[in-house]
Parts: sequence; structure tokens; C-alpha cells
Amino acid sequence: MKKIAIAAVSLFALAGVAACGESATDKAAESQADAIEAQGEARADSLEAQAAQAPTDAQSDALDAQADRVEENADRRADQVEQHGGNADGGMTTQNTPTQH
Repeated sequence: MKKIAIAAVSLFALAGVAACGESATDKAAESQADAIEAQGEARADSLEAQAAQAPTDAQSDALDAQADRVEENADRRADQVEQHGGNADGGMTTQNTPTQH
């Protein structure tokens, strides 16, 4: 009976340690997500710069709207990448797993 109790305590301790650290998959997913967000932001910034130089308000508004969509899509894709990375280890490390919107 004592051995079972010790084994159970050890199992809970190991699960706690595993949940505290990020796995390599989590880190890779987070890095990839950061790159996706940065690329989306850079593209959005370029579109916003074009909007500032647009000859008409309609063109400027269209470019600004496109910039917003580009950034939203990049954020959504980055969240998906992080979600997949957080679940790749069976949910043992979910501290960086974003919630689904």
C-alpha cells in the first residue's frame, strides 16, 4: 500500500514538472507564430503607408481595410499554429495555448 501511495505521489510530481516547462514543440510553434505575426504586421504597415499616399479617400480606405484584414488573418493563423503546438504533446503543456475565438 505504501508503494502505491509513493508511486501516486511521484506520478503527480512528474505531471506537475511536465506542465511547468515548455516542450520543444511549444517553443517551435511559438517562434513560428511570432514570425507569422511579424510578417503580417509588416505587410499591414506597408499597406497603411500606401493608404497614406493614396490619391483618393476611397483608395485610402480600401488599403486601410485590407491592412486590417491582413493583420487579423496573420493573428488568426499565429493562434492556430500555437494551438496546434500546445496540443501536439497531448495537452501536457498548455500554458501558451491560446483560447479559441
